Amino acid sequence: MNKGNIINSMQSSLTQSLESFGGAADMVRKISLLIFKKPDEPANILKQMVRVGVNSIPIVLLSSFFTGMVLALQSGVASIRLLNQPVFMGSLVAFSMVLELGPVLTAMVIAGRVGASITAETGTMKVSEQLDALYMLGTTPEKYLGVPLFIATIIMVPILTLIADIVGITGGYIAAVTNFDVPGSVYINEIVSYLKIVHVFNGLIKSAVFGFIIVTVSCYKGFTTSGGAEGVGESTTRAVVYSMIFILISDYFLSMLLNSLGMV
Repeated sequence: MNKGNIINSMQSSLTQSLESFGGAADMVRKISLLIFKKPDEPANILKQMVRVGVNSIPIVLLSSFFTGMVLALQSGVASIRLLNQPVFMGSLVAFSMVLELGPVLTAMVIAGRVGASITAETGTMKVSEQLDALYMLGTTPEKYLGVPLFIATIIMVPILTLIADIVGITGGYIAAVTNFDVPGSVYINEIVSYLKIVHVFNGLIKSAVFGFIIVTVSCYKGFTTSGGAEGVGESTTRAVVYSMIFILISDYFLSMLLNSLGMV
């Protein structure tokens, strides 16, 4: 490939990226204008909340529990090697779960489980012209599908994150007590002494932003799917990958912002 082809390819990729960002921003604008209006089917919001939140609880519990246990195990081993005794395990596990791993791990799980489902469903509706049929029924895809999904995801991801924090800290407690003979009262006292409510809000703010990213990417990729069944599969894969990438990137900048505001 010569230099001219490389430049043309880069320009084409940049143009497509800018068009995608513009299209996603326009979709968010439309949904933002509709979100405070009366929904077509109020029950659809509850249905999506169950889909996003309740049905995701088992995998969130499993992943966060063992993450907390691994954190306690690794922090205990490290502190023994450095200080000859397991210290500050409760605070290490709590801060790690609440500030970072709880929000990020939960968002990754939701992106893989729910984000893929949203894109596959809306993408299938797009290629089968069901989205076009919504206009004939006097509504739009943004109002009928987008609004309930946005509300449900932005509400349920922070709730799932809070559950993940509690379960992860509990898993760390079990690992600390059983593997290192750390008194349970010491583990809990470290958490109560050092972990503040502002740290919890830090993680919840992050998780709300992550939920917004997941539903935005998933809906946009679904609404713009083309190419039949193959296109649905491609859109679903890209939605999951892009969601995870944007989550990790935004995590860094959110951490910087919240740190500057004194919330770390």
